[in-house]
Amino acid sequence: MAGAEPRVPGLSPSRANDFLQCPLLFRFRVVDRLPEPASPAAARGTLVHAVLETLFDLPAPERTLAAACASLPAHWEALLAEDPRYAELHTTDEERAEFLAGAERLLATWFTLEDPTRLEPRARELQVRHDLEGGPRLRGVVDRVDVAPNGWVRVVDYKTGRSPRAGYESSALFQMRFYAYVVWRTRGVLPKRLQLAYLGDGVVVSHEPTESEMHTLEARVRSIWAGIEDTARSGDWRPRTSRLCDWCSFRDRCPAFGGTPPDVPPGAVERAIGVTPAAAC
Repeated sequence: MAGAEPRVPGLSPSRANDFLQCPLLFRFRVVDRLPEPASPAAARGTLVHAVLETLFDLPAPERTLAAACASLPAHWEALLAEDPRYAELHTTDEERAEFLAGAERLLATWFTLEDPTRLEPRARELQVRHDLEGGPRLRGVVDRVDVAPNGWVRVVDYKTGRSPRAGYESSALFQMRFYAYVVWRTRGVLPKRLQLAYLGDGVVVSHEPTESEMHTLEARVRSIWAGIEDTARSGDWRPRTSRLCDWCSFRDRCPAFGGTPPDVPPGAVERAIGVTPAAAC
């Protein structure tokens, strides 16, 4: 299309973590773009996020748990219309009812953590991006941005799972620092607080980022991207096994479990990463 913006290789915190977890998983998701089956947990998370986004459209006094729960069926029907895969999750009315009840429990937990009648978010589901010089386009979606009267910025992310065990917070904090970095570079304001609200167990994790952390984050992202480029050139997307393999959608295609990865589609590496594999050269 004339005037369309040229495609720029991009990196989100989720995909960065994919590469660190398993280069082959990253390839399947980013290069091959293989479809994955819908999961009840992911679908419930998407549903709860949709409810919490639109809840703030209501006048403050009407932002109640009852109102949030009442909106669940309509939001679920909207998600079904957007992605028919979700219809495969429930075969009976009882299964659907239990699924929605689980979403209600997550919303009830959130209402114990925050009072939406006292919040006026500056942004919700905010798409952020920043072109890293000499690197990829950093991008992501921030669940909520709050701005205090004194100008302090808080970046909030909802997690519908349980909080990580002590010592396993690095992945989630990497995501929040990533968002803080993009906000800092694009808006010139370093967020005062990063907040993760875990609705699975009602835990809130807060962190105050520093400029020093932002420089460290940039160096970390550059290192990850250099690793991705080197792997893309070599074509050595070898799997890295861990306990997380038990939840992987691609086990049947993974050589670590007796599977065979499909051939990389022609031009897919160039489009996704911006480099040419050595074999193509």
